[in-house]
Amino acid sequence: MNPHAKLISTTSLLMGTTITISSNHWVMAWAGLEINTLAVIPLISKPHHPRAIEASIKYFLVQAAASTLILFSSMTNAWSTGQWDITQLNHPLASTLLTTAIAMKLGLVPFHFWLPEVLQGSSLTTALLLSTMVKLPPITILFMTSHSLNPTLLTAMAVASAALGGWMGLNQTQTR
Repeated sequence: MNPHAKLISTTSLLMGTTITISSNHWVMAWAGLEINTLAVIPLISKPHHPRAIEASIKYFLVQAAASTLILFSSMTNAWSTGQWDITQLNHPLASTLLTTAIAMKLGLVPFHFWLPEVLQGSSLTTALLLSTMVKLPPITILFMTSHSLNPTLLTAMAVASAALGGWMGLNQTQTR
């Protein structure tokens, strides 16, 4: 990859993460998540291999669907409460949609099928980046809205993710 393109992707990834983490407005948080998504796609498709291209398309489609759910959740909440503040998530449908979107972005258990396939199609460095850095903004949104999300649903997804991840990890033949 061209050093300038790599620098732009890395800078965009850091900028998108910073925008999402520091925002209090839903549209700014969404914009930071989209910048992150668009910064990671060239890094995934860098090897110009059919598996890498397939992985980048899967990553884009899942992240776009999750971002759409985040926008719909924030609009539903803003319509019912009149607030675009992240911490003012009061509508029950909006909180359920946001939980679904965050679970998709993080690759939690009901929405986890895309993550192993994307990790297999990307390089080891990109897989490390996808497993760590890209997860920070959705986790931040999860923490900022945790007071209004369903704790039973979050606990069930966390336990199911830990159990299924450990169980399916025993069946893996590739260390990546």
